[in-house]
Amino acid sequence: MTSQFDIDIKGFLESSFLDWPGQIATVIFLAGCNFRCPFCHNHGLVLNPNEYPVLNWDDIKARLKKFTGWIDGVVVSGGEPTISKGLPDLIRDIKNCGFKVKLDTNGSRPSVLADLMENGLLDHVAMDIKAPLNEVAYARAAGQPGFLDKVKESLALLQSSGLPFTLRTTVVPGIHTEKDILLMARQLGGVPNWQLQYFNPENALDCSLRKLEPMNRDLFNLLDEKAHQIMEQSA
Repeated sequence: MTSQFDIDIKGFLESSFLDWPGQIATVIFLAGCNFRCPFCHNHGLVLNPNEYPVLNWDDIKARLKKFTGWIDGVVVSGGEPTISKGLPDLIRDIKNCGFKVKLDTNGSRPSVLADLMENGLLDHVAMDIKAPLNEVAYARAAGQPGFLDKVKESLALLQSSGLPFTLRTTVVPGIHTEKDILLMARQLGGVPNWQLQYFNPENALDCSLRKLEPMNRDLFNLLDEKAHQIMEQSA
């Protein structure tokens, strides 16, 4: 276990230009997840976290302090960070070092999200929206049933918070159809920042998906355009 906090850090990426658009960020990966998304590419942290060494937070913090003036913020990712008991303490310590914090989450624990926001510990949230907002579709994409109401609650929290946030959906052939994505566009309405992500079959949790042909890039781009046209009309 890392020093000070009840939390297991399993990965540390010193600098990233992709994980927080517009920011230069460090990324910290936490162990464990309550979803089993068949297309997950970080499934080692989900299924077999004990196979990865636990990194010491004090060592990471010492390294982070050397990045002052270079790194804009820290992305806390996973796995699913909100299932870690020590998450608030970890984020508070990051903030005390003078860095902004972005949280990556699946939205399954709105009470944790609300607590972090109320205590001013977050500067940005990226939340995955796995599928159309109905029980069957969501359970299929998340690999677990029973979380849709929690996801909806987290979405409502973000929409009312005033905090900058991004919604992300990975488009997976066989799990999502064009009809699904366009339905999601109508369900999400005028959400300002919804990103469709291109599925990479390499290293997917479900081995059968690793053989799946991704969507044609031109068709993906056209779908993205159609979806955002619907959202603009709903705004």
